[in-house]
This record gives sequence, C-alpha cells and structure tokens, in this order.
Amino acid sequence: MSETVIRADDGLVTFINVFEVDPSDQQALVDILNEGIEEVMSARPGFVSATVLPSKDGNRVVNYAQWNSPEDVQATMADPRAQGYAKKAGALAASAAPGLYGVASVHRA
Repeated sequence: MSETVIRADDGLVTFINVFEVDPSDQQALVDILNEGIEEVMSARPGFVSATVLPSKDGNRVVNYAQWNSPEDVQATMADPRAQGYAKKAGALAASAAPGLYGVASVHRA
C-alpha cells in the first residue's frame, strides 16, 4: 500500500466519507472499514491509499481514500464485495456523508 501524501498537483481524486456514529460503535466501524480496505479496496484498480480517522470524542469516523480517477471509485462502489462492506458500515453509522474531492491547496509549517 502506498503512503498517503496530499498534494495539490497530484491529479488524484479523494474520496472522503464522514460517518456519525454512537461512541459505543466507533471501534466496530473502524474495524469494518479497515477490513474492507484490506480485503477489497486495496486490490482494486486505481487504489492509491486509505486512512481511517476516528474522532477523539467517539462520535465520528472519517474514511479518507485516494484514487487515480473518479471512474476507479465508481467501479469500486459497483463491486458487490465493496457494497457488502458499505452496508456493514452503514448499519453501524447514524449517518454517512460520502463525496469526491480534489486538493486545492496544502499549507505546511
């Protein structure tokens, strides 16, 4: 798996999904996302990297994934194995807000 590097000029697309979750279900959601990434996403064409970010307050989990193209994301979302993991994640989350993004700028110290 590649390292996640955020650059404005890399030509990648970024899939971000913010899940609202009960704190008692946060770790289970993290585990499902990690399993889906390891078992399905990382082997899909166009996959670059993925990062799972649980909030410190326990109420959210962010899935941040980089892909070569929007078409790679769409093809992955159509994969029945990926859909199975999405259903498992959705069953634990109160809500989810997925979207595709590009990087406009990066600021460093």
